[in-house]
Amino acid sequence: MRAIETIDRASALSAHRFRYFEFMMAASCVVLVCSNIIGAGKVASLWGFSFGAGVLFFPLSYIAGDVLTEVYGYARARRVFWTSVASAAFAAGMAAFITWVPPAPDWNVDVGGVSRQEAFALNFAQAPRIVAASCLAIWAGEFVNAYVLAKMKVATAGRNLWMRMIGSTAAGQAIDKIIFYPLAFGGVWETSLVLKVMATNYLLQVGWETLLTPVTYRIVGFMKRAEGVDVYDKETDFTPFSVKS
Repeated sequence: MRAIETIDRASALSAHRFRYFEFMMAASCVVLVCSNIIGAGKVASLWGFSFGAGVLFFPLSYIAGDVLTEVYGYARARRVFWTSVASAAFAAGMAAFITWVPPAPDWNVDVGGVSRQEAFALNFAQAPRIVAASCLAIWAGEFVNAYVLAKMKVATAGRNLWMRMIGSTAAGQAIDKIIFYPLAFGGVWETSLVLKVMATNYLLQVGWETLLTPVTYRIVGFMKRAEGVDVYDKETDFTPFSVKS
C-alpha cells in the first residue's frame, strides 16, 4: 500500500496515477443500468411492506458515489455520474428500439396465452420512461449527494465520515425519490401507491446504506491506501455541467 497523500488542488490530482478508478466507473455504470432495466418496474412485498424491487441493489450506486467522492474527489465522481447516465440512456434507447422492431413470425409464438412480443414489451416497453426519469433523478440526487459529502469533508477536516455519508445520502436520496417516482409511474400506478413506494423506498435505502456504513468505511480505507490519496475539494468547481476532472 502507498502512503496517503492529502490533495486539495486539481492540478496535483491530475498528475496522479490511479489503480482502481476505471473499475469503480464500470461498476457504477453496471449497477445503474441493471437497477433501471431489471429492478425499477416491479413492486415487491415483504412482511406487509410494498417497495420497488430495485431498492435491494440500487443503493450500491450511492455507496459507490460516496466512495468515489471521498477517495477521488467531486470532479472525478462527476465524470462517473455522467458516464452512468449516458450508459443508462443507451440501454433505454436499445430496449425501445428492439421492442419496436417487428418480430419474426416463427419467433412470436404464444406462450401461455401471451405472445413472445407481448411478453417482451411488458418487460422492456416502459424502460425509456423509467430510465428517463431515473437519469434525471440520478443526475440530481448523485450530484446533491456528492456536493454535500465534499463540502462536509472540507468543513469537518475529514472527520466523522459516518455522519457525512449518512447526511449526504439522506439529502441525495430525498431529491432522487421526489423526482423519480412521480415521473416514472405517475398515471400508471395509483397515486397512493406512488407515494407509498416513494416513502418506503426512501426509508429503506437510507436505512440500508446506514447499515452498510461499516462496510463502506472499510472500502474507503482500502481505496485511499491503495490509491495513495485523500482528496479535499477546496478549489473545485462544483458545477454539474462538466466532465472535467
